[in-house]
Amino acid sequence: MGRRKQAAEEPAEPEERSVLAGAVVVVLLLAVVFGVLFAWSDAAGILGVVAACTVAVWWMARRPVPDSSATPPPQRPSCRECRGHELVDVTPLEGQEGMWIYKTAPPGRPNHTHIHLSNKEMTS
Repeated sequence: MGRRKQAAEEPAEPEERSVLAGAVVVVLLLAVVFGVLFAWSDAAGILGVVAACTVAVWWMARRPVPDSSATPPPQRPSCRECRGHELVDVTPLEGQEGMWIYKTAPPGRPNHTHIHLSNKEMTS
């Protein structure tokens, strides 16, 4: 009986709020505001829509772009030939999606460039 009483007294986890629910509320509020503006005057309704669109475009232009959509930079190839080399350049191979060209400089050989081709999946 003690466990049941403890379970009943513990607060339930709060429900997560849906982003969609918030968007629906905002759309409904905007519909009411624009409906009132258009009922009062057509010109006021049009000016309100233009002003709202201008603010929305300005807000979207000022928002920073998230890094999650950026392509991650390629890593060094994991072959033993390239171990200890200094990475000089990484470029995608044209016509072969997922292939990269790695240019590395071995230590102690300043005028030598090692070229390595690799898949994205093969890099570490």
